[in-house]
This record gives sequence, structure tokens and C-alpha cells, in this order.
Amino acid sequence: MAVDHRRAVAERNVEAILDAAEALLEEAAQTSFAAVATRAGVSRPTVYAHYATREALLEAVVERAVARAATAFDEATAGASSATDALTRVVASSWAKLSRHTAIAQAAATQLSGEVLRRTHEGGLSHIRRMVDRGRATGEFRTDVPAEWLVSVFHALLHVAGDDVRAGRLQNDTALEALRATLLSAFTPD
Repeated sequence: MAVDHRRAVAERNVEAILDAAEALLEEAAQTSFAAVATRAGVSRPTVYAHYATREALLEAVVERAVARAATAFDEATAGASSATDALTRVVASSWAKLSRHTAIAQAAATQLSGEVLRRTHEGGLSHIRRMVDRGRATGEFRTDVPAEWLVSVFHALLHVAGDDVRAGRLQNDTALEALRATLLSAFTPD
């Protein structure tokens, strides 16, 4: 099979651009296309060729972070003995991922619309939905509220806990324990 060198270069450029944008966000540095291009070692027109706007670039950064979180979700839940065990594992895994991407989460919350945020998180939310469905089928998770509500509760509480840590209202470890206790309580039937 012939290798499409242009495609390979384009894929490397996209990864370099996303890496650069992520690093600049983490450093709280300016994420202009010029700064991203310089950091990525590509030209500004190359950045524009892949992302028409800063919002599109940020959306791609968020999508990649969510995809990585989904992979971590799968790794965390592999071999879980129950849906409750999977939930406990996933809280810790998701918290660790969110903690590493606080700048991305903060930028996304302030710069992207609710619709874009929901769309960028759909892949990760589908993983949570499967866990919820498993727990409901085994009787471990409540069925008196819609499954989508439990998915939304998981997602919202994770992000609110991150907001509280960033704002200095909670320490990281305290937020993780509060998140774990609250989600277990919210998911478990009375």
C-alpha cells in the first residue's frame, strides 16, 4: 500500500498544532494562531488550513482531551467486578484526567458555547451511559430517574468539582472524595 506523504505530514501538523495549543493553555500563555504556529513549528497558514478560528482549534483540543479520557475510562473499567466498582474506578480516572487538563476545561467553559461543549463531550458521555446502563440492568444503579440524568449528573459534578478546585474553594483530594461520595449516593437506589 502506497503511503500518502501529504496526509502523513498533515496528520503530524495537526498533532503538533494541538500539542502546542494545549501547552500554551496549560502555561496560561497567549493562544493566538501566531503563538500556536511558532510553538508547533509550522506556519500560520498551516494552522489556518486546519482550523478556521480559535474556537475551532479549542474545540479540537477539547475533543482530543475527551478522546483520551474515554480511553482512560475504558482502561479504568476493564475488569471491574460490578458497575459500582466501575463507577468508583472511573471517578478517580476521570478526576485525574480533568486535573491534568484544568486549563483546557477553563478555556472551554469560558470560550465555547454549551452546544459545542456538549458535542465535544458526546464520545465520553457514551462511555458513561454504557456504565449507567450496566448498573441499572444489575440493580446497582437507580432506575427511578432517566439514565441520561445520571450521565448528566456525572458530567456536571465532575466539572463543578474542577471549578471549585480552580477557584480555591476545595483542595484536589477533598474534591475527589466529595465527588466519589456524592456520585455513589446519587447513583445508588434508596
